[in-house]
Amino acid sequence: MEVLKEKVEEEEAAEREAEAEKGEKMVREVRKEETTMTPEMLRELEKKLSDIEITVPEKPLVITKDTIDIFKLPWSYRSNTPKEEHLLQVADNFSRQYSHLCPDRVPLFLYPLNECEVPKFVSTTIRPTLMPYPELYNWDSCAQFVADFLAMEPLSDPLKPTVQEKEVAPPKKYAVKPPRDLTSRFEQEQEMKKQEEVKAEEEKRLREEEERLQEAENANIDPLHGLRVHSWVLVLSGKREVPESFFIDPFTARSYSTQDNHFLGIESLWNHKNYWVNMQDCWNCCKDLVFDLGDPVRWEYMLLGTDKPHLSMTEEEEDGLNDDEDVLNEDEDVENLGKEEDDKSFDMPHSWVEQIEISPEAFETRCPNGKKVIQYKRAKLEKWAPYLNSNGLMCRLSTYEDLECTKILEIKEWYKNREDMLELKHINKVTGLNIDYFKPGHPQALRVHSYMSMQPERDRIMEFYETARVDGLIKREETTKTMTEYYQGRPDFLSYRHVIFGPRVKKFTMNSAESNPRPMVKITERFFRNPAKPADEDVEERVFLILEERIQLRYHCREDHITASKREFLRRTEVDSKGNKIIMTPEMCISFEVEPMEHTKKLLYQYETMIQLKNEEKLSRHQVWESELEVLEILKLLEEEEEAHRLKISIYDTKRNEKSKEYRETMERVMHEEHMRQVEAQLDYLAPFLAQLPPGEKLTRWQAMHLKDECLSDFKQRLIDKANLIQARFEKETQELQKKQQWYQENQVTLTAEDEDLYLSYCSQAMFRIRILEQRLNRHKELAPLKYLALEEKLYKDPRLVELLKVFA
Repeated sequence: MEVLKEKVEEEEAAEREAEAEKGEKMVREVRKEETTMTPEMLRELEKKLSDIEITVPEKPLVITKDTIDIFKLPWSYRSNTPKEEHLLQVADNFSRQYSHLCPDRVPLFLYPLNECEVPKFVSTTIRPTLMPYPELYNWDSCAQFVADFLAMEPLSDPLKPTVQEKEVAPPKKYAVKPPRDLTSRFEQEQEMKKQEEVKAEEEKRLREEEERLQEAENANIDPLHGLRVHSWVLVLSGKREVPESFFIDPFTARSYSTQDNHFLGIESLWNHKNYWVNMQDCWNCCKDLVFDLGDPVRWEYMLLGTDKPHLSMTEEEEDGLNDDEDVLNEDEDVENLGKEEDDKSFDMPHSWVEQIEISPEAFETRCPNGKKVIQYKRAKLEKWAPYLNSNGLMCRLSTYEDLECTKILEIKEWYKNREDMLELKHINKVTGLNIDYFKPGHPQALRVHSYMSMQPERDRIMEFYETARVDGLIKREETTKTMTEYYQGRPDFLSYRHVIFGPRVKKFTMNSAESNPRPMVKITERFFRNPAKPADEDVEERVFLILEERIQLRYHCREDHITASKREFLRRTEVDSKGNKIIMTPEMCISFEVEPMEHTKKLLYQYETMIQLKNEEKLSRHQVWESELEVLEILKLLEEEEEAHRLKISIYDTKRNEKSKEYRETMERVMHEEHMRQVEAQLDYLAPFLAQLPPGEKLTRWQAMHLKDECLSDFKQRLIDKANLIQARFEKETQELQKKQQWYQENQVTLTAEDEDLYLSYCSQAMFRIRILEQRLNRHKELAPLKYLALEEKLYKDPRLVELLKVFA
C-alpha cells in the first residue's frame, strides 16, 4: 500500500507539473500571437471576455480593526467611486488568473479592508506628498521619522494578516459586602508555606524553561523560517543619484543591500501607479533578482497604463531598434487601415486618503504622545521627544540578563539640549560603574567622567578636551590614595604626574582638600624630550620623596647610548659640631653620569640645582592642591547641574525661549496700545451730540456754538470726575495705612515675628500704591488743561463747525 501511495503521489505531481508547463506554454503562445492578431480575432476575443462574469470577493483580506468613528472620516474612506469598483474587479480577475497559473504560491495582497471595512486597492492607499521639512528629503532621516511613528505589533498568525479584535473590559457591577474573615492564622501560615513551595517550584520551572530557550536559541532553529508575512520598502536605482537598489526596513529605518540574506524572496511590488508580481525564482534569496519592472517576463504588471516602466536595453539593442523603425513606419499606414483604435489601458484612480499634514509640533514630537517603547530580546529601547523630559533625556537602552527583563545589566541614556553638555550616560548595574560623556563646551572642558560614587577622594577617571584647557590636561585618574594626571602640549613639556597621599591627620572639622588636605608622600613627574636642551641636561623623570626629603632625577637617554644619567639630592638640613647649619655638602648629591662634565661636579652647580628643585617641588605641591580643589569644584558643579538639569533653548524657538517670549509679548502689548490710541484718536467726539439733532438737518451757527460748548463742558466734567476718582482712591489708601499704623502701635508688644513681617509687607505695598496714585493725580492735573485746549482747537478746526465758528475764533 505504501508503494502504491508513493506512485499515486508521483503521478499527481507529474500531472501538476505538466499542467503548469502547459499553462506557461499557452501564455507564451498568446503573447507571441498578440502581435499578429487580426481585427476579427480581436472582436471574437473581446466578445468572449465580455461573457466572463467578474464579481468582487465578499471577504477580502483584513489587516486590523480599530475602534474609529467612521462618520468623522471623509466620504472617500467609506465608499468607492465607480472607477475604484472597476479597479477592484480588475484586481479580482488578475488574482484569479494568478491563482490558476500559480497554484503553489500564496494569494496576492491586493485589496485589504481599510478602517471603515471598505476594500481598497493597495496602490490607492499611497499618496505622494511634499512636506516642508528638509529632514524628510533624504531617505535616511525620512525613514527614521517614519520608524519613530510606527509601533510594532506582532500578528496573532505570523503567516497571514488577520483581524485583531480588541478586548472590551466587562462592566462594573455592584456586589454584596463580603463577610468577616474567620479563617485561622495557623491555616494561613500553612497556606503561605504551600505558596512558597509552589513559588519555588515555579522558579525552578522558569529556570529550566530559560535554559531550554537558551539551548533552542543556541541551536538557531526557526520553524517559521521563510513563512512570515513582512513588507518593506524598495528604493530603485537611477533617480536622485541612487547608484544601486536597496531595501529599507520601516520599523528600524535601517537599509539593507538586495544581496542581504535576511530577505528570502519577494511576492509582489507596488507603488501609487501600478502593481507588479515577481515571476523570478527566489531560490537564492533576492541576490539574483533583476529589478527591471519594464520586463514583463520577470515582473507581471496588473495595469496597462502610460506610466508602465520601459524595458531596460543595452546600446546594441537600441541601435537595432532604431534600424528597424524605418521599415515599421512604411507598413504602419497599411496595417492600420483595418484596425479599430481602442484604448485598452486603465489608469490608476486617485488616492482615496487625505493629504498628509504634519504640524511643527507633531514633527518635533515624532513618537505618539512623545514617547515610544520598543521591546527587544533581553533589551528595551525608550524614546522621547525633545524637551518632553525636564532633564533632556531623549533615549534609553536597557539590557537585561533574563528573558523576562527583570534583572538589569546596564543602562545607556542619551541626552540633548543640556546646558552642561551631557550627551551620554552609561550605567553598569553589575559593577556599579557610571560613565558620563560630554560634548565640547563644558565649563571645565570635561569630556568623559567614569566613577563609582560622586563622593570626593573615590575611584574616578576624568578625561578632558585638551585643546580647551590652558594647562593641556588630558586625563586625571584618582583613587583613595593616589592621583595621576596626563598632559600634552605644555610649554614645560610635562606629560605625567603621579601623586601618592598619606593618611590624613584627624581634625574636628570636616576633612576636605580645602580645609584639611591630604598629606603628599611622593610626587612623580615625567617630561617629553625638549629638543632645545642636551639629553644629559633634559630631565625625563623627577621624583619628590617628601617625607624622606629626597629628590631623584633621571635624564633623557642619548640616541647613541643605552643608559641615562641620574642624580639624587638629599635636601634635609644638618648642623656641624659647632651648631652651624650646613647648606650644601658633596654627600648631599649622588650622581651617575654617562659622560661626566666638569661643571656638574662643582658644588655651586649642585647647590643651584637643588635650590631650583626645592622651588619646583613647592610649585608641584601647589598644583596638586589646585587639582584636588578642581576635582571638588567639578563634582559640585556636576551635582548642581544634575539637580537643576537646565536645558538650552534656541533663540529661534519662540515658544520655549522665555526672553524671546517676553520680548514678543512686550511688542504685542505696545502695538495694541498704539492701536488703541489710534482708534481713540479716530473716534468722533461730536457723535453723541449730533445724535440729539434731527437727522439731515443743516447746522446753524447757534447750534454749532451750542455743540462746542456742550462738548467742552462734558469733557471738562470727565476730567474733573477722573481727578476726583484718583483723589478718592488716594485718600482711601492713606486712611487705611493710617489705621494699620495705629493698630500696629497699639499691638506692637504682642505681635509675633510673622505678624511684623505681614505688617511691613502691607506697608510697603500700601506706600507703593499711594505713590503711584499721587503721581497719577499730579500728572492728571498737569495734562488736563492741555487736553482741554487741544479739544477746543480740534473743535474750531472740525470741518463740520469750521465755517460756523469763524466769527468766534
